[in-house]
Amino acid sequence: MLFSDHVALVTGANRGLGRAFAAALVSAGAKKVYAASRSGDPIGLEGTIPVRIDVTDPKTVHAAAQACPDVTLLINNAGVAGFGGPISAPSMDTARHEMEVNYFGTLTTTRSFAPVISANGGGTIVNVASILAYGPIPQVGTYSATKAAVLSMTQSLRGELAPKNIQVLALCPAFVDTDMIAKVDQPKMTPEDVANALVEGVIAGTEEMFPGPSAGMAAAFRADPKGYERKIINFLA
Repeated sequence: MLFSDHVALVTGANRGLGRAFAAALVSAGAKKVYAASRSGDPIGLEGTIPVRIDVTDPKTVHAAAQACPDVTLLINNAGVAGFGGPISAPSMDTARHEMEVNYFGTLTTTRSFAPVISANGGGTIVNVASILAYGPIPQVGTYSATKAAVLSMTQSLRGELAPKNIQVLALCPAFVDTDMIAKVDQPKMTPEDVANALVEGVIAGTEEMFPGPSAGMAAAFRADPKGYERKIINFLA
């Protein structure tokens, strides 16, 4: 499928990385770009069509799948991040919310839109994971666990959806300069650079995309998984 044939839908498109994805898809010549958010309000970006999706509310997801029957490219971007470890967090509330949004939300959206994409002759699903799926940082340990779950789900989906002509890709960035990690004092990629990497990965069909610094981190993990684990534990210490 040519990129100009794609009709894309981006969840969590109202700000941050999601808005950058929507802008990059428009610039790359996507046929149509649905910008989904919990409110469903326009995101103020020419060339996008507002859609209401709260990934924790299956009714809104199913309604969007019916309202957007031409989708061939789904970007599962909506996500949340709390800052806490499995034990250091004051309660399990944040961990449950992260899993509800990041994992179950991605699964709900995929289950609703995979039949749509299949009916349109096939296409692509991109799940926004994280380099932290390969090695968790304790200070964001519960968030890291959700991204590891997203990566595992992505791998399973490939086998299930390949016969339907749907490729399933994972985007695994490191730190990105968004509100989510505004307080983290580390070098960060711009959302625009990550979004451009996503477009390039979709065109190439790259199953795991590692933009910017995450490429070196992924290589380090593959070369020495246990050594990488020991190193990443102290990354924000």
